[in-house]
Amino acid sequence: MTIEQLISEPLHSLGSIDGTARLRKVRELVEQTALPQGVLARYPDELSGGQRQRVAIARALALDPEFLVLDEAVSALDVSVQAQILDLLITLQAERSLSYLFITHDLGVVAEIADRVAVIRHGRLVEAGTAAQILTAPTDPYTQALIAAIPGQGRHVRRKGASV
Repeated sequence: MTIEQLISEPLHSLGSIDGTARLRKVRELVEQTALPQGVLARYPDELSGGQRQRVAIARALALDPEFLVLDEAVSALDVSVQAQILDLLITLQAERSLSYLFITHDLGVVAEIADRVAVIRHGRLVEAGTAAQILTAPTDPYTQALIAAIPGQGRHVRRKGASV
């Protein structure tokens, strides 16, 4: 499938809008996710990892959800592309009033994007609270070990204003 087909497929499957409106919506989503319009005729194997992730985000937004589950959404991307995708997600969250359930093992990513954090070990909740609370003053030994393992300890966390 082309990128246009991939992004428009949820709209087509639900029959929610006609062809002209569907293409307009796809173009809007491509613009919102900072992809070039020329990408629509291309195939996924012709795109970079960051571009593919943007396509996945555009596709997820096609039906205007209020809530998205993002499971390891940036784990396969290099650090600079991760930052771009996280910035995009933060922007989209504000523009669209989205809520995210962001699942990741990377607490550096958590520090960038999370308002609230829940730490799970062996399928059990071990600690939950605000991102600042969990990342700066964890009470559970498992959470403390996770935070101690973050590469680049002491870096400034832009969005949350706390050091991790």
